[in-house]
Order: sequence, then C-alpha cells, then structure tokens
Amino acid sequence: MIAYAIRLTARKSRELLSIRLSYRVQRYLFIYLTLAIPLIYFLATRLLPILYSFNVSVREWDLLSSEKPFVGFANFGGLFKDEVFRKSIVNTFVFVAVGVPGQIAVGLAIALLLNNVQRLRGLFRTVYFIPYVTSAVAVSWVFRWILMRNGWLNETLLNLGLEPQLFLLSPRQAIYLITLTIIWQNIGFQMLIFVTGLEGIPKMYYDAAAIDGAGAWRRFRHVTVPLLNPVIVFSAVIGVISYLQSFGQVLSMTNGGPLNSTTTIVLNIYNLAFQKFQMGSAAAATVILFLMILALTLLQFKVLNRKVEY
Repeated sequence: MIAYAIRLTARKSRELLSIRLSYRVQRYLFIYLTLAIPLIYFLATRLLPILYSFNVSVREWDLLSSEKPFVGFANFGGLFKDEVFRKSIVNTFVFVAVGVPGQIAVGLAIALLLNNVQRLRGLFRTVYFIPYVTSAVAVSWVFRWILMRNGWLNETLLNLGLEPQLFLLSPRQAIYLITLTIIWQNIGFQMLIFVTGLEGIPKMYYDAAAIDGAGAWRRFRHVTVPLLNPVIVFSAVIGVISYLQSFGQVLSMTNGGPLNSTTTIVLNIYNLAFQKFQMGSAAAATVILFLMILALTLLQFKVLNRKVEY
C-alpha cells in the first residue's frame, strides 16, 4: 500500500511537471512571437530598403530605362566630382556646426531658468514645447513670410531707419537663418531633456558647493555640467543626426537656393532621385549619408560608455 502511494505520488509529480513545463513553453512562445512581429516589421521597412539601396547605388539606375547595368563605384566617384554634392556636404556640416551648439546652449539656458520657476512651470514648459510638435513646413512658411524681401522684418528695419536685408535671397545669410529657424523649433525638445536632467541632480551637491563658498558660475561649471554630461552627449548626438537629415525646412524656405548655398545632402538626394531621375547616384548619396550617421552612432556608444571624471 505504501509502495502504491509512492508510485502514485511520483506519477502525479511527473504530470504536474509536464503541465508546468508546457505552461513555461507556452509563455516563452508567446513572448518570442510577440517580439517577432515588430522585428519582422523593422526588417521589412528598415533593413531591407537599406540593403536594396546598396544594390541600386552600384548600378546605373535610370527610371526612364529598363536596363540597370552594374557600374561598381562609378556613382560614388561621380558624386564627389559633382560640385553641387560637394557643396551640399559643406552646407550640411555648417548646419551641424552652428545648429547643434546653438540649440544645446539655448535649451540649457531655458532649462536652468525654468528649473528655478516656482509657479506656472507647466505652462512655460508647454509654451516652449509647442513649436517642437508643430509641423516643420508650417513653421518654415511662417519664417519665410517674416524674412521675405517685403516681409515683416524688413518693414520693421525700414521703420527704424535701417537698410533692408536680402535674408533668404542672400547666399551668405540664408543658411544661418534656416539654422536659426530649426533651433527655434527644437528648443522645446532640448529644454525638456535638460529639465529632466536637472531634476535628477541631487540637491546635496549644490548645498555642499555652497558651503565651500562656490558661486553660481562655479556651481554650474563644477556641479551642473559634469552631472549633465550624459544628457549633453545624448542631446549632441541626436542633434547631429537630426541636422545631417535636414530637409523639410530647407525645401520649404529656399529649396536649396540661392546658388545652392543651402542645399543639404538629403535635399540633393531628393533632387537626384525625383528631379533628375538618377536613382543610382541618389542611392549612392544615401549610402554615404548612412555611413556618416552610422559612424556617429558608434561614436555615441563610445562616448556614452566613457567614465566621466568630476
């Protein structure tokens, strides 16, 4: 009788174990299948087009012709011989060099001011964040209207007795005015991430610095900036990638002019593909831009994993 009870208990234990394992298998199957859906979507909409663009970049791909012969790296060589493409690279890096430090500085300054606001803090954050969620085309057209030859700003200058400016019609001024427009629109995002970073800094560090006699500037330099380093690096890398992909504001405000002084890499890709129907050259330019962004992403991982010395 005892032996029978032992065998029955062992059999029940095996049955319970098999049921438990089946539940475990079902759970993992559910997890992996759920993760597979967005992964398949990502591969279909991101990775496959990237690989396809590599294939197009090494072919003479003309939409008006059915033949697509293999030409190797001829498209890449032709791009670097093209003055407009070389100019677009220079213009894009001007956007990056002016826009990224500018929006970080302005966003951090506003965040520092908002961090000391006691009343209506949510209202101020909302007001500054609204431009970021506004359509880039709408913002660009408003600034284009302000900066027109007979626009509001020139009328104001005339009323003040000053000479009117060419603004977007000037090869020297246009690129910086578009950069200022992008900075204005992105201030809300920069402000938000810096406010979040400032709120994460323990107050005891500022109290300790004040006890040591540190003024406002020294507290900012030796406490705020070092502790905000990960946020600053994140903001810089995201900003660089964003400015490398500048397109909507440039197309809406100047369409690359005057004299290609505001043509960016992405706008040049658009012109090559849909104006000149040179899909091979456009894909080659896309590959170059992809490699630039990939290099910056790898740099991001390296910098963010770096140990900061305070």
